[in-house]
Amino acid sequence: MKNKADIGLIGLAVMGENLVLNMESKGFTVAVYNRTVEKVEKFINGRGKGKNFIGANSIESFVASLERPRKAMLMVKAGQPVDDFIEKLIPLLEPGDVIIDGGNSYFKDTARRTAYVESKGLLYIGTGVSGGEEGALRGPSMMPGGSPKAWPLVKDIFQSISAKVSDGTPCCNWVGEGGAGHFVKMVHNGIEYGDIQIICEAYFLMKQLLGLTADEQHEVFSKWNKGILDSYLIKITSDIMSYKDADGSPLVENILDTAGQKGTGKWTAISSLDLGIPLTLIGESVYSRCLSAQKELRVTASGILKGKKPDFKGDKQQLINDVEQALYAAKIVSYAQGYDLMMQAAKEYGWKLDYGGIAMLWREGCIIRSRFLGDIKNAFDKNPELQNLLLDDFFCKAVKDADAGWRRVCAAAIENGVAAPALTAALSYYDGLRSSVLPANLLQAQRDYFGAHQYERVDSPRGQFFHTDWGGLGGDVASTTYQV
Repeated sequence: MKNKADIGLIGLAVMGENLVLNMESKGFTVAVYNRTVEKVEKFINGRGKGKNFIGANSIESFVASLERPRKAMLMVKAGQPVDDFIEKLIPLLEPGDVIIDGGNSYFKDTARRTAYVESKGLLYIGTGVSGGEEGALRGPSMMPGGSPKAWPLVKDIFQSISAKVSDGTPCCNWVGEGGAGHFVKMVHNGIEYGDIQIICEAYFLMKQLLGLTADEQHEVFSKWNKGILDSYLIKITSDIMSYKDADGSPLVENILDTAGQKGTGKWTAISSLDLGIPLTLIGESVYSRCLSAQKELRVTASGILKGKKPDFKGDKQQLINDVEQALYAAKIVSYAQGYDLMMQAAKEYGWKLDYGGIAMLWREGCIIRSRFLGDIKNAFDKNPELQNLLLDDFFCKAVKDADAGWRRVCAAAIENGVAAPALTAALSYYDGLRSSVLPANLLQAQRDYFGAHQYERVDSPRGQFFHTDWGGLGGDVASTTYQV
């Protein structure tokens, strides 16, 4: 074993452990440290026994065990713990050394940390790591950003341990400066929220309207996974539907219907509001988790608020086919909105994002991996200036083909009183996007009436603003603020 480690990692929770085992399996010597030193000893004498690991019992011995230029990776809880370890590392490192944050940090924190660490003569990387425990061990999708000069120092390690597409291309490449890497990971997680929610709505519609059993849904999802919906999340949903509890009943039906979240979906929704991008499907997915958490309130309300009960009398197989189409169309909308957000962020923060390349980063290893990511890559290869995924010929046709079934599903959900917030929000976005005229003219009139916020006219050039004294009391005074 080498005397010095190629890279070091702090934080031996499940993700950290699996990631260093992945690194070691690719031929790298790895130094490991954990705030609770007993975890280091347990790992070195357990899963890491006989392998090329250097265990450290202090932050000082950890840094001393690293080959120059040192590469110290943090896999600790996002927030203050990251800042705390940065402060501990800085005095022990030298100019040109690299600090790497592999957790789910907020992109603005990463941008701040990059500037701060660079001011100390060091380099910084904030990298999204997707794929969960299995991905960390076998090959995750990685989205690094931060100090550009740091990328050549870690490129070989990162691309060696990442997932690979069929031609061997690694699902890891440099994303951009500052917080770009963690922003793209945040959007990935937002899309994941959307994907999960529309799949859950599909499951619930088939259960509530058609009375499909978990075993029958297993068959449906298995079939879908061989077609246009081929993806990791559809596959695991099929597996979940077939899994039995100790008494032989479907385990999924014995799980309490309250969902948790770690914040990345919320960050995505907040960023969309900050940047003025209509991220409606992902926003509804976040709110759906919030509503699920209000279990006691929902139980109380269910005994008071009476409405339509499911009573579907249509063609059962037709609805199953329609749900597949609705899922596919909504999935396209989810990615279209996510990409719209990344495009606006690139303008706002001065990033040069490779949109087709980002799709390839997600092609394997990550939670949202799916067949149609290749179609996204093709769309941006054809038109690097593509304004919205829905305007690409392939996706435009796909949504057009799914349109009728999508509408039937949303109508059936509404008519039968089954909540489908994400599927319907996606359809509303699509209808809004394809409308050259929206009722915002009335909205602007209302704003001008009560607040003198001004408006533009259809018969005047853009950028020319008007105010009307609607009630005869305001005179010619107008607000100085006008935002679109």
